[in-house]
Amino acid sequence: MRSSTSANSTRARAARDRLAKEDSPIVGHDRDVLRRLSARWMELAALPIMDERRRLWTALKDLHAERPMVLFETWSLLDYVHEDELECGDPGLRGIERHMRWVIRHVEEVGDDTVVEPIWRVEWQIHGTDYGVPLESEHAQDAAGDAVAYRYNHPIRTPDDVERLRPRSWTVNREGTFQWLETLERLFGDILPVRLHGTQSLLAWLTGDLFRLIGNDNLMTWVYDAPEAIHQIMAYLRDDRIRHYQWLEAEGLLGLNNHWTFVGSGSPGYTSALPAERAPGSVKLKDLWVWLESQETAGISPRMFAQIFLPYLADIGRLFGLVYYGCCEAVHDRWDRIIEAIPNVRAVSVSPWCDMPAIAAALGRTCVFSRKPRPAPISGPHPDWDALEEDAKAAIEAARGCNLEIIYRDVYRIGGDRTRLRRWVEMVRRLMGE
Repeated sequence: MRSSTSANSTRARAARDRLAKEDSPIVGHDRDVLRRLSARWMELAALPIMDERRRLWTALKDLHAERPMVLFETWSLLDYVHEDELECGDPGLRGIERHMRWVIRHVEEVGDDTVVEPIWRVEWQIHGTDYGVPLESEHAQDAAGDAVAYRYNHPIRTPDDVERLRPRSWTVNREGTFQWLETLERLFGDILPVRLHGTQSLLAWLTGDLFRLIGNDNLMTWVYDAPEAIHQIMAYLRDDRIRHYQWLEAEGLLGLNNHWTFVGSGSPGYTSALPAERAPGSVKLKDLWVWLESQETAGISPRMFAQIFLPYLADIGRLFGLVYYGCCEAVHDRWDRIIEAIPNVRAVSVSPWCDMPAIAAALGRTCVFSRKPRPAPISGPHPDWDALEEDAKAAIEAARGCNLEIIYRDVYRIGGDRTRLRRWVEMVRRLMGE
């Protein structure tokens, strides 16, 4: 599952641009806060267990796993780090503080296989135009005041509207990026090294944007009533992504992602199958992971999916070294078509709607079995530990002999009880025999 964060990104970018100006004073208190957190970050990164986890993740993604890997993804948890815990006054620095506190808290409390790297990465500041039509979202607050639910305006309402789409273009703010890099180096770079590392996590999101453009009703009916319009939009989105990725490569803006960076649905990219080093600005698409998925077409038959949607995904997949495939959709009924079209798939998401024994038999040791449990049993005020144990046992048994990772994702509320996160991790490891 994915959520919209464009408003937060815009606010953070404005604060970052303001801070990066040479005449912008940096409040001493904010600097002290970040330096204290940076020191703790480096303490965690230096723990011997981090080297062991890197080795184990690499073995998993190299397809000779030594043991199943376990993660509980906390970024989706609402108020995992509360606003009233933050001490920095500047909005831009509060964003950094929040992320530092989140990572530190996660490592200290959860006890999963998270790796903390001894650097703070800065990505290029890249801006792009829209598709020629607005993609606007409307958020609604729930009873707790959180804007979790949202909907899009879906600007392509008829097949004739496809003509409104226009090619996108992109620009990079090199000066602003370097100013921000220098600002962070002055703040805490002598404690936590700051590195410009390019654009790392790449999500193609073809059917995601197809859905945002035309809506679910049209997506489900146009495959029958107007298939040529679906092909037009899918070709447009494929060509857009290819132009974007090739532009990133030509401009020297790519960064290697065979490390802690999530390269798919909650999965870090550690592997020796991709280059470990490249000179700055020389990273190629073939050196990288890309994330392909099509959860919006889960209701489309495997045959129609292979005819209408899969070819466009495959065109992108062949540009890259490795592919993480899938998100929330079930893949067991179409896996043979996917792996034939995209033979460089290295990991596949096994969602709660996937037939685990069937996909395990199909995968064997040829791909990573990336299991995602159902969010409901651990959510809310009272977790269902019997259901959680039953689910974990089923996954471990089904994937016996596979390269298994279990990643708990899409959990939003845990009733203020963070202790259940470690309890789940320890339960899964006990069931694995660790």
